[in-house]
Amino acid sequence: MVDWLKPAQMLLTAGDLTDRRRYLNARNTIETLLAAGAIPVINENDTVATAELRFGDNDRLSACVAQMAGADLLILFSDIDGLYDADPNVHRDARFIGEVRDITADIERMAGGASSAVSSGGMITKIEAAKIATHAGCHMIIMNGHKNHPIERLKKGERHTVFPARESPLSARKHWIAGSVRPAGSVTVDDGAAKALASGKSLLPAGVTSVEGRFERGDAVLIKNKGGKALGKGLIAYASADASRIKGKKSGDIEKILGFKGRGVLIHRDDMALE
Repeated sequence: MVDWLKPAQMLLTAGDLTDRRRYLNARNTIETLLAAGAIPVINENDTVATAELRFGDNDRLSACVAQMAGADLLILFSDIDGLYDADPNVHRDARFIGEVRDITADIERMAGGASSAVSSGGMITKIEAAKIATHAGCHMIIMNGHKNHPIERLKKGERHTVFPARESPLSARKHWIAGSVRPAGSVTVDDGAAKALASGKSLLPAGVTSVEGRFERGDAVLIKNKGGKALGKGLIAYASADASRIKGKKSGDIEKILGFKGRGVLIHRDDMALE
């Protein structure tokens, strides 16, 4: 019996990745499709994208999607088998580079001279994609995709260039939350919740005693104990008005209180960076 794959097309624009609420909606869509056993097939939505707000190439788009999905590996297919120190279509003595641990100015210069018949940006956009992916904790590979069964060929050791990430996607995400996101408000938690957070648990509404500030779903908020000490920072699953209504309540009562079925946690442990 054939086990058919189930594709699901998804169209994105640059605005979907820069607007926080649209970003969260797109990420939730990807997670829902994967949970349902479907394979998201993602392209740029050319019908609504403007010249000022578009990717223009699938390399950077794929890296942004990999970052959004928390992917471990991104594979970019090209008409050559990886990165060379010169354009191999022009220079027969071009040297192949199998691994790039640091994307230096020299690496960018090498990529700038390599063209591609199948890519709008050539090798330089793949290097830009590598910056995005590896910074997000995602390994990236460039390999030749002109032959059949490229993944099988990769598993068998066919030549490719790898850009290793220095940390996991989850670690990179937590570092981003801790250092790059400005909090829009705060929540205060009771002793039981503080203890649960320290043991790696998510923050449930039942453990929250107060909500301060005005924020939207997906914004960063400080997490404080009852003494006012900051325990960390996290991306909250509810806007401030809704968070205030469900604080101190059981997760099972959220739908009855708000009128819609939301997440059972106020801040998921993967969206939290503790001090």
